[in-house]
Amino acid sequence: MTRFCFTVLLAGLLTSLGCGVSSPLPPSPPSAGTVPAGPTPAEIAAATTAIEIAPAVTLDIKNWDETLALVAQHKGKVVVLDLWSTSCEPCMVEFPHLVKLHKQQGGKFVCMSASCDYAGIKSKPPETYHARVLEFLTKQDAAFANVLLNVESDVLFEKIELASIPAVYVFGTDGKIAKRFDNDNAKTGEDFTYAKDIVPFVEGLLAK
Repeated sequence: MTRFCFTVLLAGLLTSLGCGVSSPLPPSPPSAGTVPAGPTPAEIAAATTAIEIAPAVTLDIKNWDETLALVAQHKGKVVVLDLWSTSCEPCMVEFPHLVKLHKQQGGKFVCMSASCDYAGIKSKPPETYHARVLEFLTKQDAAFANVLLNVESDVLFEKIELASIPAVYVFGTDGKIAKRFDNDNAKTGEDFTYAKDIVPFVEGLLAK
């Protein structure tokens, strides 16, 4: 009888303290000095790969010979060099197609641009045009080598025997000019375009 009463009394006491068998025990807090488990190296690598970091758009001031030296650094690959300016409407119309070509090339060839904005005005040195040209390039996401030529455009055109821009040089894998696209002798409505002329020509070079 005494043992039975003691058992009933103990059961009632445990129940009043919240220790009934039907109530789950709360999880034990982490002991002092224990650091919660973080992501695994594989998870970190996967997250890092998923983040696409946009390459910066840059613009360097160089002369024509220095620009050709940049082209020569890519010998062994086809190089497309676009001559343009922010004051040339046809240039700006076609420029997005150069960017598209760059994004689709997959490392098969190289795209570059050379701005001919500098007109030789003494009060407006090449640096004066840097912000405007870079702003346009940034809006176009032109994440390849861009040059602002520091030689007067008319002097340059005479040197390379070019009537006017737009003009696009395509260099072969041997580093030599494979073809220059310009509108010097084009009839009205027959101006060159990337879609009609440059892209097929580049694809033909790559197929050889």
